[in-house]
Amino acid sequence: MAKKVFVSGCFDMLHSGHIAFFREAAAYGDLYVALGSDRTVFDLKGRTPVNNEQERLFMVQSVAYVKEAFISQGSGVLDFEQELRDLRPDIFIVNEDGNIPAKRELCAELGIEYIVLRREPYPGLTPRSTTALRRRHLIPYRIDLAGGWLDQPWVSEHHPGPVITLSLEPTLEFNERSGMASSTRRAAIDLWGPQIPPGDYEKLAKILFCYDNPPGTQIISGSQDSIGIVFPGLAKAYYEGEYWPSRIERHTDELTLQFVEQALYLITLGPRHAGFDVLADTRIDRDGAKALADAAENCWQAILDHDLARFGKHFRASFEAQVAMFPNMMNRTVAQLIEQYRDMALGWKLSGAGGGGYLILVADKPVDGAVRVIARRESD
Repeated sequence: MAKKVFVSGCFDMLHSGHIAFFREAAAYGDLYVALGSDRTVFDLKGRTPVNNEQERLFMVQSVAYVKEAFISQGSGVLDFEQELRDLRPDIFIVNEDGNIPAKRELCAELGIEYIVLRREPYPGLTPRSTTALRRRHLIPYRIDLAGGWLDQPWVSEHHPGPVITLSLEPTLEFNERSGMASSTRRAAIDLWGPQIPPGDYEKLAKILFCYDNPPGTQIISGSQDSIGIVFPGLAKAYYEGEYWPSRIERHTDELTLQFVEQALYLITLGPRHAGFDVLADTRIDRDGAKALADAAENCWQAILDHDLARFGKHFRASFEAQVAMFPNMMNRTVAQLIEQYRDMALGWKLSGAGGGGYLILVADKPVDGAVRVIARRESD
């Protein structure tokens, strides 16, 4: 008797990449596909799918590799949990960007084998993703590499320092509330459409920052988000107690961007949960801000020197300085994940304020199941 194989996802704008995934998963047994509802897609991605849930269900059910497809009735990243418990499959398969601890833990609880597949196109075909097919997704994301929180005046007023960002090609659609500047990116799409217009980078970043934080905004998105999206490559924004940095330095040389790309591995945690409050129980003072600023400066120099060991060391030091001031960034799940990857990585930090997002590793060897990123070049 064939094994039962379970996969889940949005599967919007069905393309050859989806079919290749179904084909590979079906090699393990009879394939059951749980599709995220329109509501779940909106909650996780911040947009409605191009094809509604009934259209997506019809198309996936029509794929020869699929034995049965259905709409998940739950919500969030485990929207399929009830269906998984009811079906009790032998195997649950995910790809790299769908690999999160909560899924692995649920499978362990239910005695289900958990397999992570690499994204591989069918031989001879061009790699495809839904993100690449959505023209509006030319707007970049960004990674905060070090110094995050210093772009808030109530932190850098204690001690000035830099925030280092890396502008990213949108090779996949990062989840909402995951520390990848997705809300500022949505503002950029609303403001400019499918791509950033030509012009002076700092002026464009200021325009985006103001648009993202209109008068009356209670919680200001730090300007590193706008800078990291608009400035290609690496940007080092120096903050001295104001919302806008006093100066911005950038690097776009190919060898440096390749050095950073090759060092980074992202482990998916899932979006921040509702009600998460990183600003509770903070301990912000001069010593903490200085430790964060020093770590970011050292991280920047290590990157320019292409020194991977120092990059990892100060990358981690930046995270530890953040956690010292914002203890709620760390929780049990993050701590367990760090322990899981500790021996594989030279350094680690979270992609944003904690409560979800991605654990970003600096490593000198490939990390199985991790998401890779591509830096945005000057000419892009």
